[in-house]
Amino acid sequence: MKKYDRWVIADVLLALFSFIFNKLLKFVIGNVYIIYLIFNQKKVKQWRLIEQNLVKSALNRAVLITKAPRWNTHAIIGTLGPFSVQESISFDLKSASNSAQSWIAIIYSFPGYKTITSLESTKIDVDKDWESITLKPGKYTIGLRYYNWSDSLSLPAIKVDGAEFVNSQSISPKTNQFYHKLIKYKNWFYLWLHYYMYTILRWRKYIPESFITKEYLPVGATDTKFFYDYLDENQTLQVEVDEFSLANYDIYITLYDRCSLPVTWFQLKELKQISEPLDNKGYYLIRVRYKSSLEAKSDQLFAQLKLRILVEELTDKKQG
Repeated sequence: MKKYDRWVIADVLLALFSFIFNKLLKFVIGNVYIIYLIFNQKKVKQWRLIEQNLVKSALNRAVLITKAPRWNTHAIIGTLGPFSVQESISFDLKSASNSAQSWIAIIYSFPGYKTITSLESTKIDVDKDWESITLKPGKYTIGLRYYNWSDSLSLPAIKVDGAEFVNSQSISPKTNQFYHKLIKYKNWFYLWLHYYMYTILRWRKYIPESFITKEYLPVGATDTKFFYDYLDENQTLQVEVDEFSLANYDIYITLYDRCSLPVTWFQLKELKQISEPLDNKGYYLIRVRYKSSLEAKSDQLFAQLKLRILVEELTDKKQG
């Protein structure tokens, strides 16, 4: 047996054990977090921001690294709930629209975290201050994402069955600064937890795409188109678009190391941009969101997008 073949077999076996470890830990931590939310009613009635104070906690990092491992470095993210609903949730549109050029609020069931519906900045009536969503009786949570936010911003007020549940809450525009230091938490535990992801992306042509999508992509991002794959050490990612795509879509690029921690990220501002090379194996995720200026049918929103991705090896000559 050739050395390369032995390496492939060893890598696949390690990936299999990593996958099993990931699922076991996700189940355990997920249930611990559900119990925590059920009994901690004070936290339930507050917006919880993904920010520096949150990620300082090892338990919170464990929840995030298992439930939402593709960190969204381009959005300020808040969660609310779980809370009981009999008829409806009402959402403070004015606060959200004044805070960010683009946003989405996703309603999830609890404890299953199934996407029920969403409110999106591109689909709301700009003349309305509030929007109500009719729901079946049950428990729900809200996940809110602010993109391209302003210097003055706040999380929206929420009403449940017509009664005030939470007030609008001002937050700092520098909330996401913690991402620049998140890599310091890199360790063998996170590597083992996400080791398998690079491997299944590397061999994706042999694996059902539905499986890879379920494992890799964020949950509930109904207004976003994704592009993703693995990257090797010293490889750069080049992203190119035409002028129409640059004008009508927001394109966000994040590169992760094999621990699934963000290494570098940027929003596409030119027709062609090239990332910094990765120091180790990892992967990338490109999020594409359409702007309100785009005129297209709901099933054709990404039909006009022209995006080209090129992965290149950084040679010694290029480095010099």
